[in-house]
Amino acid sequence: PEYYRWPGDLSPSLGLKFSDVPTGFAAFSKVPGSGWAQMVAFAGTVELFQYVDDPKRAPGDFENAGSLGIPNGFVRVSDPETRKKKLSAELANGRLAMMAIMGMFFQDGLTGSAWGDWANYVDSPLRAFENELGVQPPVGFWDPAGFTAEGNQYDFYR
Repeated sequence: PEYYRWPGDLSPSLGLKFSDVPTGFAAFSKVPGSGWAQMVAFAGTVELFQYVDDPKRAPGDFENAGSLGIPNGFVRVSDPETRKKKLSAELANGRLAMMAIMGMFFQDGLTGSAWGDWANYVDSPLRAFENELGVQPPVGFWDPAGFTAEGNQYDFYR
């Protein structure tokens, strides 16, 4: 579910408000090119100038980042064991977040909404046998294992 939307205009020159932008993949076509350029420029600036790799430090250990990667953070983790534990948790949570967003992309591609209800997905292959025995669009009737050779519906469902 959506918890918050920014108030105001996304693009005043185009008359586009934040509330006009849908969630999921549909948002890609609504955000103007200049908006995408701003996002790429910001991310590029952070990558090139804020978090610069230092060959003398471990990967991801940036000099000007404090705890949790906060730029110029004042909270430092000095205990090596605590630091290792926090970095391991950060890696695990990052991997979990990547799997979750991939699941949302998949759901959005199938249902049209990242927060969609799977019950609304009428093209699901899981519904192949709802109306007629053995019908699977687009190939029609397909039974390579011969479960329906006897014509017994009970055996087919078993």
